[in-house]
Amino acid sequence: MEVYQDVDSGSKSSRPALNQLISDGRAKKFDCLLVWKLDRFGRSLVDCLNHIRTLEENSVRFIAVTQGLDTGSPKSGVAVLAACARSLIRERAQAGQIRYRQDFEGGNVGKTAYSRSGRNMPPHRPRRVFDREEVFKLRRLGRSYRQIAKSLGLVLGTVVRTLQGRSKSS
Repeated sequence: MEVYQDVDSGSKSSRPALNQLISDGRAKKFDCLLVWKLDRFGRSLVDCLNHIRTLEENSVRFIAVTQGLDTGSPKSGVAVLAACARSLIRERAQAGQIRYRQDFEGGNVGKTAYSRSGRNMPPHRPRRVFDREEVFKLRRLGRSYRQIAKSLGLVLGTVVRTLQGRSKSS
């Protein structure tokens, strides 16, 4: 059993172990490739599909253990690949959010790191500042939740949470 492992970031275009794996697959040095997760095999769904296609053309079975993808199984198909694509997108988005949060906390945002929007805002959703006492006052005057939300420019859920918070603490 051979282990192919790149230790550098997968974002690098040069991945010597992956290149060696594909070369060995073409040379039919193995008949099955087992990976833990699909996103560790390629940078994008297209990249993964191209590599899997190359392996299949050389009669190499591909198995992604945690995602149930097995090219030797009749159940493999578009649904599994779609789930893998969603997983790839979600993990890349989360990694980007973590990296941005670290850059922001390190004081690098606006200097060496920038947000995609160019606004370089804090990494959390900003809280809406409003006068909570005004919410309670309008409710005592008999206004509905919707009327309060509209008059103060708030979302209905914010009004509901504000009023429920007061009743629990009273």
